[in-house]
Amino acid sequence: MALSSPLQNLSSLISAHGIATATAKAPSRHQYAVHAAASDTATTVEVGSYEEGKLVRPKWTGETPLSRMVRALISFKPLYSILKLGARQVLISTAEKNNIPWREMTKEILESQVYKEMDTIQNHSLVYPDYYLNPFHAYDEGNLTWLAAAEAEAATKSMVRRAIPNASSIDEATQILRGNWLQAIEQHHLQHSQTSMISDILDIGCSVGVSSRCLADKFPTANVTGLDLSPYFLAVAQHKEKRGAPRKNPIKWIHANGEDTGLPSKSFDLVSIAYVFHECPARAIVNVVKEAFRLLRPGGTLAMTDNSPKSKVLQELSPVLFTLMKSTEPFLDEYYLTDMDETLMEAGFVNITSILTNPRHVTLTATVPQ
Repeated sequence: MALSSPLQNLSSLISAHGIATATAKAPSRHQYAVHAAASDTATTVEVGSYEEGKLVRPKWTGETPLSRMVRALISFKPLYSILKLGARQVLISTAEKNNIPWREMTKEILESQVYKEMDTIQNHSLVYPDYYLNPFHAYDEGNLTWLAAAEAEAATKSMVRRAIPNASSIDEATQILRGNWLQAIEQHHLQHSQTSMISDILDIGCSVGVSSRCLADKFPTANVTGLDLSPYFLAVAQHKEKRGAPRKNPIKWIHANGEDTGLPSKSFDLVSIAYVFHECPARAIVNVVKEAFRLLRPGGTLAMTDNSPKSKVLQELSPVLFTLMKSTEPFLDEYYLTDMDETLMEAGFVNITSILTNPRHVTLTATVPQ
């Protein structure tokens, strides 16, 4: 991506302080063989080793000198506006360089009948938590806008491509990223639950339904429910699902807060939380984990996938990229500073397992005691 002059200056400024490189213990590697499920086929993909970085978390998070500098830069409003634009340009540029038609995908949604879905989705009595009303992802209204909803799937594809840059295509990258995640879930459930059956799945923070559709494809006999705080995202999810091939068990969409869903206790075998927690303050992460524990049946599985603090790739991001990322993710530090293992243990989960399922993301699985 061609960087504007202010962004080039930003890179030079941060690099000049000589604090972007860290040293500590030797890295470790994870080997993982993948069963990547596409929508109509199952393909076995052998993935290389994913290397952890030398630190517990990136040096651009927390209260390090580098993190404080980035925070100060972001707090300067004229520069913040440039950073937001830069972050957006990175996503769109990555997408279009990799044959992801960002603008066409967005236009197709905005010019469709998606707006009609809102009436059947929106819960008008829902009170949004304060953190959800913050600007993020370069949108002033966060996820509560049609533009964010229309661009969400293209942005997701761009994320997948950045996570798996050596894949031959976006389809292969998606197979690897989603396949590793799904296989980690399946293996954990088979190992730690008395029954291999997954009959009811809840996908918290489902966005426009990409993860929900993957879960429904992987577990076709299960009843899948996608839950999100954004009625705009859910409207797009429902619109896209209606345009797809009919399912024996249609996905159900619920407009609700993952911290307090209002759903019955012990009603799910699997609760999935995919790429959600990095957008949440620590208090919300704790509340969602507690709610997931309440919702799961004994022997049920929690599966969380998100940015890995130990990812070598994320620890070694260029100054421009991690500054751009932090400019659009107001709670990123809180996520990286949260001890997820401890959070799960305090909620009551056992058999807590984590694995790098791609170079950037960790999949963490856990069980409700039987």
